[in-house]
Order: sequence, then C-alpha cells, then structure tokens
Amino acid sequence: MKLIDRYGRKINYLRLSVTDRCNMRCQYCMPAHGVDKITHDDVLSYEDLYRISKAAVAIGIEKIRVTGGEPLVRKGIVPFLERLSSISGLKQLVLTTNGLMLDEMALDLKNAGVKHLNVSLDSLNAKTFAEITRGANLFKVLAGLAAAERVGLPIKINVVTMRGVNDHEIEQFAELTRDKSLAVRFIEYMPSLKKPGWQKLSVSGNEVLERLGQKYSLEAVDRQELAGPACEYRIPGAKGTIGVITPMTGHFCSSCNRIRVTSTGQARSCLFSDMGMNLKSVLASEDPLALQGALRHVVELKPDMHGVSADRDNHDAFAMSNIGG
Repeated sequence: MKLIDRYGRKINYLRLSVTDRCNMRCQYCMPAHGVDKITHDDVLSYEDLYRISKAAVAIGIEKIRVTGGEPLVRKGIVPFLERLSSISGLKQLVLTTNGLMLDEMALDLKNAGVKHLNVSLDSLNAKTFAEITRGANLFKVLAGLAAAERVGLPIKINVVTMRGVNDHEIEQFAELTRDKSLAVRFIEYMPSLKKPGWQKLSVSGNEVLERLGQKYSLEAVDRQELAGPACEYRIPGAKGTIGVITPMTGHFCSSCNRIRVTSTGQARSCLFSDMGMNLKSVLASEDPLALQGALRHVVELKPDMHGVSADRDNHDAFAMSNIGG
C-alpha cells in the first residue's frame, strides 16, 4: 500500500518521539533553562506508541525512526523497540541518539531489531563539545560509538555545522570516513529557538562542499531506498560517506517523505508547521481504523514546503527536543 500526499509525494517514513527528556542540553536544541516539564500522564504509553506505529505501517509507512529528547533515557525502551521491529510490513527501524548511553546499550539495541543508528556529534574536541552540549562528556560518546561499531550497528554521525563554533572541524569529520564505514552528515543550522542573530551561525551545505572540494575529489553516491534527505559523496577509496543536509538553503521539501508524532501524541506533517492533530482522542476510541484515518488526515495537511530560509523564520519558536528533531 502506498501513502501519497496531495502533492504526489510518497510518505513512507515516521519519526516517532518517545520522550522530550534528554541528558544533554545542546544549545541549538533547547533553551539554557531546559524545557517545560510535562507530567507522566501527558506522555503516551508504549502501548499507544505501538498502536500508532502499527496503524502507520498499515497505511504505507515503511521506516520508523525513534527519537526524543534522548530515547535511551526512557525506561523500557529496548523491549519497546523489539516490539516495533516485529510489526509486519515495517522495512526499517532506526534510532537517533546522542550516544551517551550507547556504551552499555549497543548490543541490546541491535538484538532488539534496530537496523542503524544516527548519533548527534557536533565536535571532536572535548572543550567545544562540552560548550555546545552544556557539559556533556565527549569521551563517553566516543566509547558508545566504539561499542556500536563492535556489535555491527551501522552508524551515521550528524554534525550541526555552526560558524565560529565547530566549522573548523569539517575536514576532521570528513577524515573519519576514510577508514571507517561511517556516514558523516553536515546539517545546516536550523533556527528552531529563533535566537537573535542566528544567521551568523549558518554555514550552507554548498560552503561545506566547497571547503571539502579544496582538499578532496568527492564522488557522488547514489541514494538508496528509504534514504534520508542527505546528498551523499565519498572520498575516493574511503570506506564511509559524507553528506550534506540543507533544510535552509536547499529545501528538499519536494521529496519529503515523512510525518512525525511527538511523545505527547501531537502528529505533525512538517517540522516547521503547526498543521497537525492531537491523536489522544483517537487513541481513546481504540478503533484502529480511526487511527489510520487520523494519520491519513495528517498526511493531507502536509504543506508543499516550509516557510523557513536563511533570511526568514516566520515560525513559532520551539525546542527541538519537544518535536523529535
């Protein structure tokens, strides 16, 4: 079954947030004071999250990415992932994490059916990393990456590139792909929090490629089925790949294939759009067809493109951890 929106895009990807809580405080993701606390009753149960996932797969979703906050901080996450991976028709279960708990959980995640990990890592310098994350330990994350590599979990490293903060590390990150089968993706800074002067932090995907092109002769890599929005390249002879994700300067909205559901049951069709619906009342009906219908409605609400660019931010400010990134 195919799920097609009104602009002819095939929607086959669900980003499912299981918590808004996180054990980091990244500057671009949440305010310094953190996010407003929500009660236990506000967060969907694993049973409700499973019902949403099953309904989504029934109407055409083929890939589910579990996100947060930090998904690994939620108690019981591994059995939940194992249950998700058993949904008939789901082709790919993946997870985004900050890596702080990977050292002790990597093998459990693989055994639960997770096919690959996206790890947020914005600096390879301990001091810079601590500044970006407001205090997190880089070496703990690196130990987690090593553990994931040992158990055979494919890894993508997400780098939010910020001018004057970590953009001097672009080449260093690229070098990681020479000897390891890593996918390093450079992501343009997105002004979710709408900090004054955020434009000064922006480094375009084209600039990243131009800088890398001065040192390497990059080869384009064909996109695979269920691939994300990155344009991918490879240093000749390298084991891994390099990608750029350009939500600000090179909108990929025309090929966007995703919807998202927050940990509180808000289904959204676009990260930068308030269009969506609260699934809690539908979940209360315990009617799987009604839930499928609600998700189809969210797809119908999907805009042709978001309204945010390098010089425009006409959205309401939000903490990325509340939405699921």
